[in-house]
Amino acid sequence: DYVLCVVSTQSLVTGVVFLSWLAAAVCSDMAKIKARDLRGKKKEELLKQLDDLKVELSQLRVAKVTGGAASKLSKIRVVRKSIARVLSVINQTQKENLRKFYKGKKYKPLDLRPKKTRAMRRRLNEHEENLKTKKQQRKERLYPLQKYAVKA
Repeated sequence: DYVLCVVSTQSLVTGVVFLSWLAAAVCSDMAKIKARDLRGKKKEELLKQLDDLKVELSQLRVAKVTGGAASKLSKIRVVRKSIARVLSVINQTQKENLRKFYKGKKYKPLDLRPKKTRAMRRRLNEHEENLKTKKQQRKERLYPLQKYAVKA
């Protein structure tokens, strides 16, 4: 995949205008990693890609200190965002697998339970709210609601 960059250079009194940061980022040889492409990969592949990106980032940081090209400096941001994407996909798939594992189980880890509010979490659930005592059931059976018709 190649990206064609056409940038005009204008000469000023002091010299040539350099490529803007944005143009350098667009022209960088490394294409941005997309999350949808990462989701299909296995965990080992993702970890390998993460290591590669971290190595590349460290090399770019060295280039920054030693006075590297503008294109390399602008690439730092792209690589950092790519690392974040890979980590996000790893964490999301891990949490998704945990949700599948704990589905239907009596106890779940706290971070997999619904957050809601403190009051809502302490509230009785629907089944518990609708439970009635034997005495209450008997009273309702013996004394049902009486219907009245009022003559106008």
